[in-house]
Amino acid sequence: MAVKLLMTWDIIQGREQEYFEFVVREFVPGVQHLGIQPTEAWYTTYGRRPQILTGVVADTLVRMELALGTEEWRRLRDRLLDYVINFESRIVRSTGGFQM
Repeated sequence: MAVKLLMTWDIIQGREQEYFEFVVREFVPGVQHLGIQPTEAWYTTYGRRPQILTGVVADTLVRMELALGTEEWRRLRDRLLDYVINFESRIVRSTGGFQM
């Protein structure tokens, strides 16, 4: 059964340029290197919701847990936290569509 890691956060004001450079140059390639695949990224422009919602999938829960248990994942997450606040994540069964 495929699973999806859903993550939400808000970008720290004034760090937007650095954040986007990090995501494109390090975060996405790093996630792919772990064997989990980015599926979507949503940017909220209006309302009281997290600014970013993104998802990555793995073919099994075991594969996702192995990827998230690595030092590489911890490094990527910790670097992300240099640019964002209100980070939250959860693993859900992947339905193939938009999920919250």
